[in-house]
Amino acid sequence: MGPNCHFYPGSKIWAPWNLICADQVTAADGTEIYNPAPVTFGSHAILSQGAFICGATHDYDDPGFPLIAYAMSFGPYAWVCARASVAPGVNMGEGAVLGLGSVATRNLEPWTVYAGTPAVKVKERQRVLSGKV
Repeated sequence: MGPNCHFYPGSKIWAPWNLICADQVTAADGTEIYNPAPVTFGSHAILSQGAFICGATHDYDDPGFPLIAYAMSFGPYAWVCARASVAPGVNMGEGAVLGLGSVATRNLEPWTVYAGTPAVKVKERQRVLSGKV
């Protein structure tokens, strides 16, 4: 955990040892990170209330239904809005935004805003560098 990270008491981390955070990462109440493989958050990444990060699924073609875990990354200044979900293996680029209640099933490009189920690109986001526009 980097300096000044803030994980609210109502947030859940399935495997804390697989969580890698740069500085000032925030996870609000109701956030859940299911991370059987490493999940990395860049500086100033935000997970709003009820955000869900799913880092694994099962091989439904195998009769044993084994778990398939994915390493995932969320770039600096990425934001997963309230009640949005990120599917296994999906990565968010720097400054990417996943809108309210949206579901990301594919990688999200840097400095782009996505919304919907499944999430689609809706517009570009103004680039922020070190907290300045």
